[in-house]
Amino acid sequence: MGDYLESIRRRDPAPRSRAEILLYPGVLALGLHRIAHWLFVGRMFFLARFVNHLSRFLTAIDIHPGAVIGRNFFIDHGFVVIGETAEIGNDVTIYQCVTLGGTSPDNGISGKRHPTIADGAIIGSGAQVLGPITVGPRARIGANAVVTRDVPEGAVMIGIPAKPTLVAAEAQARAFVPYGTPCRELFDPETQKTELLRCEVETLRKRLDAIDAELGGAASRRDIAS
Repeated sequence: MGDYLESIRRRDPAPRSRAEILLYPGVLALGLHRIAHWLFVGRMFFLARFVNHLSRFLTAIDIHPGAVIGRNFFIDHGFVVIGETAEIGNDVTIYQCVTLGGTSPDNGISGKRHPTIADGAIIGSGAQVLGPITVGPRARIGANAVVTRDVPEGAVMIGIPAKPTLVAAEAQARAFVPYGTPCRELFDPETQKTELLRCEVETLRKRLDAIDAELGGAASRRDIAS
């Protein structure tokens, strides 16, 4: 328990003590989910749902009893929905108003309909991660992004539909990114496109200058020869 509370303090600067963290709705929701999941695995479905509804009433966080959740999972604030076949790894952080939703209900109740979130991923507030996709280890999903395709390891995804930014996975793996959202204009996809075009224009200009210099030098040599 101590390691879990300390992992939250590393991700959230607000609490002044471990006791304060125990009041967090995300911590209570996870604790009740552990009970609900144990009942669900034991096929006591009604009791599992009862605990699930109690948790939702108390915390505004709805985690289906069938969801599989690893160690040090942290929901910062509330209003989160996690579906039945969702799988969440270790050290995952989710902010408020996130949905790990399902698609293709025609697959049947036993089919995989919800996302798999790998270790160390961060999902920013308002993000929607939909369908049986995989969010890779240490990936960052920006605020209000809508993710419907697999996310590579270490990628930073923003936008609707979510697209990766041009940030190296190694750089992102070094630090925790609050809300999974880089706050500099550098990480905006449209700004990056403009910057790429500017770099291409600069490269072409340098090539033209080099060609002009070569042609000028050739002309000078011809004048000397004549």
